[in-house]
Amino acid sequence: MITIESIPNLSPAVPLELVEKAALVALKYQSVPAEVELTIVLSNDIQLRELNLQWMGINAPTDVLSFPSDEDDPETGSRYLGDILISVETAARQAARAGHPMEAEVQLLTVHGILHLFGHDHAEDEEKARMWVAQAEILENLGLGYIQVRDE
Repeated sequence: MITIESIPNLSPAVPLELVEKAALVALKYQSVPAEVELTIVLSNDIQLRELNLQWMGINAPTDVLSFPSDEDDPETGSRYLGDILISVETAARQAARAGHPMEAEVQLLTVHGILHLFGHDHAEDEEKARMWVAQAEILENLGLGYIQVRDE
């Protein structure tokens, strides 16, 4: 089960079904069984800056943070993959710079966050190359192959 939450009065608004679709395609790409759970929180720069400082030591907002988990939900027995938080404000700015819709950027960040939950990383060139290939393939499956995966 994918739980998608949004902080109150979030602007710009994001269609939650697009976030869910991106998550489902990314999970399918990872060959994940249907009985997993994860949470995606659509948030703002304030919360992402606070979490980025707390967990990464960086006092600036970021676009997406992933918090992997590999625990079983005691009530359902399903594997809990973790939490993903996305700053919709940062996504909107990045989309404007890249020249594509904000909704597509949020889908990209959803995919990016899910890949991090599965251990993908981009700290080293070799890891980054693998992650960017996976991202590009998932975006192609979403019909978003026109989005260029950016270097960070």
